[in-house]
Amino acid sequence: MSTTPRLTALDALHRSLGATMTDFAGWDMPLRYGSERDEHNAVRTRAGLFDLSHMGEITVTGPQAAELLDYALVGNISTIGVGRARYTMICQEDGGILDDLIVYRLDETEGASSRYMVVANASNAQIVLDALVARSGGFDAEVRDDRDAYALIAVQGPESPGILKQLTDADLDGLKYYAGLPGTVAGVPALIARTGYTGEDGFELFLKPEHAEGVWTALTEAGAGVGLIPCGLSCRDTLRLEAGMPLYGHELTTSLTPFDAGLGRVVKFEKPGDFVGRKALEAAAERAETAPPRKLVGLIAEGRRVPRAGMAVVAGGEVIGEITSGAPSPTLGEPIAMAYVDAAHATPGTEGVGVDIRGTHEPYKVVALPFYKRQK
Repeated sequence: MSTTPRLTALDALHRSLGATMTDFAGWDMPLRYGSERDEHNAVRTRAGLFDLSHMGEITVTGPQAAELLDYALVGNISTIGVGRARYTMICQEDGGILDDLIVYRLDETEGASSRYMVVANASNAQIVLDALVARSGGFDAEVRDDRDAYALIAVQGPESPGILKQLTDADLDGLKYYAGLPGTVAGVPALIARTGYTGEDGFELFLKPEHAEGVWTALTEAGAGVGLIPCGLSCRDTLRLEAGMPLYGHELTTSLTPFDAGLGRVVKFEKPGDFVGRKALEAAAERAETAPPRKLVGLIAEGRRVPRAGMAVVAGGEVIGEITSGAPSPTLGEPIAMAYVDAAHATPGTEGVGVDIRGTHEPYKVVALPFYKRQK
């Protein structure tokens, strides 16, 4: 295995913009261009531009593509309409989460064959690909690794519809949240998806790698008048944390089921036939009803010290949970965290909860997620 990081089609452009680069899931990615806080605030109030080409695109086609995905994933994929997308998960036989995914149902192809694009997290793309291939036996469907076929650029924030409208004749007003339509952006073909990981309105543009630099430049020019700036992975993390969105490896792991993560709604027991993990997930659903496991909650600091993943959550001298993600919140102006805590301490407003930060129990208040919700 090569240890050289993979480069996106925009690598030279990031370096020309003075980006601080970092290794992320085997890719060399921009962490920040300037101030993380400025980048975060730009997305909340104006618009930010992201290179997300490290995400893993897997295409599933064939007469039984939907049946394969219904079996391989926990969601009811066969009910997704053409041009729509759905958040779902792929689980192990024991119910543990292998990854959380977005599945897009693309246009019908010749011979009544369906076409889906599964987008996996960069760190799990190979695992998801291998699992889908392993689970495809007996289905008239093909699983194809399309990671090299796409660059992915996101424009996120309240100004993003106005920016993108300058570069496309696609009907953005008619494009719902969690939908995608083929169109042209800056004169090149793209799948335009109204999805994102920031808590803001915005779009993710799947296009050929050779078109990435031209589209990035066109978006930069179209957004210059409204304060669009390039944004790195660092502010993407604080944006998703404020929006209460889980990150694989933090809030989601193989040791947790979707029910443990408070995301049991993505598991569709009513769909026909068996699916991988069904039996274990039925048991997990029952456990969650009768004896709730630790619950995922929000924590807001009463002081200034920032909690980090892995730190213990305490109450009355006992460990009652663990931080999964923590950071200073630019929007709230206070440190925030997500944590799994015992159900007895999970009610918003619960007093006496602290975080063990290097031996000191710093006071925190328990709040409902998300910390931030955009005004529609």
